[in-house]
Amino acid sequence: MPLCKAVIVPGNGAGDVEHCNWYGWAKKEINKMPDMICLLKNMPDPVTARECLWLPFMEKELGCDEQTVIIGHSSGAAAAMRYAETHKVHSIVLVGAYTSDLGDKNERESGYFSRPWEWEKIRGNCAHIVQFGSTDDPFLPWSEQQAVADGLQAQLHKYTDRGHFQNTHFPELILTVHKLRDAE
Repeated sequence: MPLCKAVIVPGNGAGDVEHCNWYGWAKKEINKMPDMICLLKNMPDPVTARECLWLPFMEKELGCDEQTVIIGHSSGAAAAMRYAETHKVHSIVLVGAYTSDLGDKNERESGYFSRPWEWEKIRGNCAHIVQFGSTDDPFLPWSEQQAVADGLQAQLHKYTDRGHFQNTHFPELILTVHKLRDAE
């Protein structure tokens, strides 16, 4: 199926997502692409980012399906991975992805880290998996990001100077979506 939609799933605590990090900018850039639409909405339970609320929202409100690339940042990357365990999607693009609750109570309460990751199911439900990570991320140890890349056999874009990808522009993401749009 051809790719026709991108959905940006933000990190927790993002506030108004249209004006946070690169999310609104990326939405505008993706919407300029022929035959593409990009959705970005404020998520329910934006601070704790509970899996039991986010995954149904991704399915019902954002319509994530086999023609969708899910772009997940931080908690949104965890949501994208859990979603792809049980749903077929075109692609997932993970930005600042990690595998554990990092010893943080709020992360533990989200529910994403309460069971092992089903890497094989995720790979089987996605035609393409791309990951962006940075060794200088102040929140995520590189070992967590590398574990995601290894588990998913992701196409990894490793940086040393992007922190947690909280900048206002992210041109490499747009190039990736262009390539995914044209991929089989």
